[in-house]
Amino acid sequence: MSHNSFGNLLKFTTWGESHGEAIGCVVDGFPANIPVDLKYIQSKLNTRRPGQSKFTTQRNEKDIVKILSGVFNGKSTGSPISFIIYNEDQRSKDYSNIQNKFRPGHADYTYHMKYKNFDYRGGGRSSARETAMRVAAGALSEMLISKITKPKMKITSGVIQIGNEKIKTDKWNENFINKNPFFSPNKGIVEKWEDLILTHRKNGSSLGAIIEVRVKNCPIGIGEPIYQKLDSELSKAIMSINAVKGIEFGTGFNLVELDGTNSSDQMSIKKNKIKFHSNHAGGILGGISSGQEIIFRYVVKPTSSVLSEKSTVTKNMKNSKVRTVGRHDPCVGIRAVPVGIAMTNFVIADLLMISRSKLF
Repeated sequence: MSHNSFGNLLKFTTWGESHGEAIGCVVDGFPANIPVDLKYIQSKLNTRRPGQSKFTTQRNEKDIVKILSGVFNGKSTGSPISFIIYNEDQRSKDYSNIQNKFRPGHADYTYHMKYKNFDYRGGGRSSARETAMRVAAGALSEMLISKITKPKMKITSGVIQIGNEKIKTDKWNENFINKNPFFSPNKGIVEKWEDLILTHRKNGSSLGAIIEVRVKNCPIGIGEPIYQKLDSELSKAIMSINAVKGIEFGTGFNLVELDGTNSSDQMSIKKNKIKFHSNHAGGILGGISSGQEIIFRYVVKPTSSVLSEKSTVTKNMKNSKVRTVGRHDPCVGIRAVPVGIAMTNFVIADLLMISRSKLF
């Protein structure tokens, strides 16, 4: 299996499976003498950790991360930084009855056809368990960004829609996002989401979600003009997250409702500074950050592992039925929030290094 790495000058490579002994990550190209705060990295992992509420999977993983290399006396050495998390709460027996069946909506069928040796226990390599290491790599890259940018860049992300219930206002309460189990920036929607998820879970089904990401104080000029555009690199990063099926920037697909006069972000000078009259482009022009707030949204499909019976086929190409037992997120989009933040941090850190490099 190839392509387990992500990034350009700054790269990370993940390894491990959902029901293996451990999962891990190696970050390469990280500069020397950057302070590395393991407690901060752990705090970010804790936001993604399963089993924290009745609205996520009840798999009980502590996700305690250890650094094996690349850090000495609290600072990076310039050599590869290696992370490891040991799996503690695998229940492989939950998959024993379906090991010869392809779960609809999962990668079982395509992995089997491609590799002929697929780990059916929780999806193996295709499991969202892998994303814990992305969060570790993203938290590390955030430390690099903080070191080389002023004013300090800030990424905020929240769920804005679950199923058919979406937030009705653009006003965000950033302080509320991490005080509720949905990463909601709006208190008024929480009760509706609770009822919606519990109803679908009781009925043996699941729900999808839309997540919005906002980046403040991203330096102007991040992103390369053609094949390393900021929005294309972010799209690649976000679309690589399990269950993500679409992404849009700024006004996104709703731009079709505007004409060429009103869809452009017009500009003027005020107090010797350029002021944009709108932000339909989402803070990115020609693939390069404009200094405006970067805004994008991505959609996460409903969790494919549900208790409801579905039609499928077996490895022997026979018609069959399948029910996925075990512990699964009724809305996997909720725990995708910290993963999206991590991937955004890593992309921007990588492109910052490219922008500052004399090679390009």
